[in-house]
Amino acid sequence: MNKIFTKVIFMLFMLLATGVAVHAQSIVVSGTVTDKLTKEPIPGVSVTIKGKTVGSSTDLKGQFSFSTTEKTPFTVVVSYIGFTPVEREVSGNTSNLTFELESGAILGQEVVISASRTPERILESPVSIERIGSAALKELPASSFYDALSNLKGVEMSTQSMTFKSVNTRGFNANGNVRFNQYIDGMDNQAPGLNFSVGNIVGLTELDVDNVELLPGASSALYGAGGINGTLLMTSKNPYQYQGASFQYKTGINHVDDDASGQGVQEYRELNVRLAKSWNNKFGFKTSFGFLQAKDWAATDKRNFDRVGRLLKVGDRSSDPNYDGVNVYGDEVSVNMINTAQLVNAGAIAGINTATGGAIPNIQTQLNTIFGALGVAAGAAPTAAQQTAALGFLPAALRPTVQGYLPFYIGLRVPGLLPNQFVSRTGYEEANLVNYDAKSLKTSTSLHYKFTNTIEAIAQANWGTGTSVYTGTGRYSLKNFKIGQYKLELKGQDFFLRGYTTQERSGDAYNVNALATFMNDTWKSNSTWFQQYIGNYVGAKGAGQPDAAAHTFARSQADVGRVVPGTGAFENLKDATSKKFVGKGGAKFNDKTNLYHYEGMYNFSNAFNNVVEFQVGASYRDYFLHSDGTIFDDSARDITISEYGAFAQLGKKFGENFKMTVAGRYDKSKNFEGRVTPRVTAVYTVAKNNNIRASFQTGYRNPTTQDQYIDLEVVSNNRLIGGIPELLNKYNLYNNKASTSASYRAFLAARAAGTSTTGILQDYTFDAEGLRPESVKSFELGYKGLLNSKLLIDAYAYYNIYKDFIGGVEIYQDAASAAPKTFSVPVNIAGEVKSYGAAFGLDYQVGKFNFNGNTSYNKLSDTPVGFDNNFNTPEWRFNAGVGSREIIKNFGFNVQYRWQDSFLWSSTFATGDVPSYSTFDAQVNLKIPSVKSVVKLGGSNILNKYYSTSFGNPEVGALYYLSFTFNP
Repeated sequence: MNKIFTKVIFMLFMLLATGVAVHAQSIVVSGTVTDKLTKEPIPGVSVTIKGKTVGSSTDLKGQFSFSTTEKTPFTVVVSYIGFTPVEREVSGNTSNLTFELESGAILGQEVVISASRTPERILESPVSIERIGSAALKELPASSFYDALSNLKGVEMSTQSMTFKSVNTRGFNANGNVRFNQYIDGMDNQAPGLNFSVGNIVGLTELDVDNVELLPGASSALYGAGGINGTLLMTSKNPYQYQGASFQYKTGINHVDDDASGQGVQEYRELNVRLAKSWNNKFGFKTSFGFLQAKDWAATDKRNFDRVGRLLKVGDRSSDPNYDGVNVYGDEVSVNMINTAQLVNAGAIAGINTATGGAIPNIQTQLNTIFGALGVAAGAAPTAAQQTAALGFLPAALRPTVQGYLPFYIGLRVPGLLPNQFVSRTGYEEANLVNYDAKSLKTSTSLHYKFTNTIEAIAQANWGTGTSVYTGTGRYSLKNFKIGQYKLELKGQDFFLRGYTTQERSGDAYNVNALATFMNDTWKSNSTWFQQYIGNYVGAKGAGQPDAAAHTFARSQADVGRVVPGTGAFENLKDATSKKFVGKGGAKFNDKTNLYHYEGMYNFSNAFNNVVEFQVGASYRDYFLHSDGTIFDDSARDITISEYGAFAQLGKKFGENFKMTVAGRYDKSKNFEGRVTPRVTAVYTVAKNNNIRASFQTGYRNPTTQDQYIDLEVVSNNRLIGGIPELLNKYNLYNNKASTSASYRAFLAARAAGTSTTGILQDYTFDAEGLRPESVKSFELGYKGLLNSKLLIDAYAYYNIYKDFIGGVEIYQDAASAAPKTFSVPVNIAGEVKSYGAAFGLDYQVGKFNFNGNTSYNKLSDTPVGFDNNFNTPEWRFNAGVGSREIIKNFGFNVQYRWQDSFLWSSTFATGDVPSYSTFDAQVNLKIPSVKSVVKLGGSNILNKYYSTSFGNPEVGALYYLSFTFNP
């Protein structure tokens, strides 16, 4: 498929080159834009030809100039945030034009494209949509535009790292959200091996963002599979309207009063540069560069977590022998003391029988006889002298072996001496294992050529690398992670053709849990460590020590030789283990998965004289999975997943007040049946700038590449596998059925209590079809209205019905054995899962001030029996803010407050309550027109109240910053 992509690139480049030969008579459009009240020039004003992409922006003197082949008469549109747009028809002279803009509200007048894939006023959008324009982006108090998404109505974010945040709307939030799509300049921004976007690591730089549009809820009918909970579309600035050199430097501090991590105050640095130029409004070029460096937020939760029961429990390392800290790793490896002693006992019997040629067929029986002869009562512990005497009855060559066996023999001989207790290895805290030197380097370059005023060819390359941390089944250090996106596109007023590839490279990324586990197993193997622990425990108990003291002594002896954090031995072992690949005694991934995507769309509306709106489109993509067995089941084969789809949309306006749109899409993926996703929307204008909207939308998502083909050993005897039949058959889960998690917990409880375990374990039965795509039906009713040109109201309510919801099960194969195999498998939940919610938002402009506020409510209603509640969303969220672009001359400010309710977070990593929290973000800015610059002083979470967005993730404190931006 990559060969086809190369050919397509070649043909489009030939088309681009051919276009250079196209000549047309061009004219120059130039003039000046001033403030009608003050008569002063206004820089940064957008000046375009209506309905075209031709245009420019004003310079510091308010002047503009651009070339066009458009024949007069045409309409020039002049717009700038905070001023009423002006349109003027130009029929004669096109030079030295003068425009005066009058300050005025423009609430609700923004034009959006994503809601219907055709331009329309945001007030008239048939579905809910949120938008941040280029001017508003400059005023945000958050440290980045991506962070500011959390202030939008109904949006929640899961922060796993300073550089990795997952966006979501309408419930079922997740770390690495596969139910939410993210596009940059039309390219799906997901990492193809992960199937979710890695925050904004490979995204747009602060200076290159033109606008951001967010669609809450399902959008599959127009955008294809995925986006079942929402779609984010980010658009960069083009080199025709936004020319010149821009520069931004930001410095700051974080980890203020960070007692949990103990890092002390750390420096934050960010640099952004953008260069753009066009010649004769024909050829355009731009490049942008961004670099961020900081000390990452730390995950430091040491509370004790029961991974079988999926809940917190009392105790710590000093009081619970089976302690498993939330953000402590390596301690997931745990065994039952009696079961382990029984295994050692069975091994000793078989080994000594073989070593003696059958002369001692059962050493346990032999020792019973010897101790009986020495006067030791049945069930009693022999003294040290009696143990020495017993060894004298055995061959000299056998005595060292039996000496090591005696503690296990005694532990099983004496009732109650050896407890039915699980014991875990001593783990390492996350801070000792993870690279917290967060960084992000990204660059984007594009070449543009206009064949005509409406037809443009684009060649674009986005590339980024960074170090971050991701929370999945475990914590993953994405060290030197890389993604490249490369696109060729030909677009016009009514169509586009686009081809792009996304190339993911895991760099030095590794599984933190596996790193700790393999480090432990390297300095002392698990079998040796647990045998030493049990042997020393029995010895301490035999010496009269109480249980707690015996456990403490046993751990201290088993931990002899442990590599200690902060030492050279520890760092050397960590470095060596993190560089070995998964499956070869290490924790490193080797993911080189690629995605190739092709799509096109044509809008026939102009052909029908806009009596009806009619669009059609189609797409095709291939995933080429390549992990060398470190993630996928591809160590001995190549895996390719092909997907294709097509959509059509028909819209019609009935009279002046009512518009209805019907759309449908068909999609097919390699391993699954095709799906049809319809959509019906209606908008009714009840009064000027007041609209009621209603919609029925469907969405679906194919199981991700990992849902299908993952085969990853997280820790010993604990594996993630795909849910398709070939993976289930690989581990014989159809025939040698595993036990359900609930029955396994009951089995352990019964065994610990010494009661009968007969009939407790229940089989988990997989569907013969395996995994299926997940779908949703979404009903929405909303209102958006502008009152008195100053108050914008937006409200909606929704109801979602999910079918074949993809969740996960944890099952235990050979559950009654001493070492059961644990599998985490994605499965479809039987029955329907239902949720509902509502949101309400206000924007109010009064004088020079802009007030905003919104609240959202989300609720999980009906769920099937046995459904694991991973709604992961607070019922209530609230945002409020106030700002002014210019409260006094050249001086502006913005303050945002955010609060959310407490809620339960459930994931394959951990489950627990997330407390409610609130934050303040604020900034003040000073514009310096003489040097075309802005100085901004601000901060996020300025009160420095540390909070976590999801269970097991880091706590986020304040980030205070000072930035200087040169932006003509």
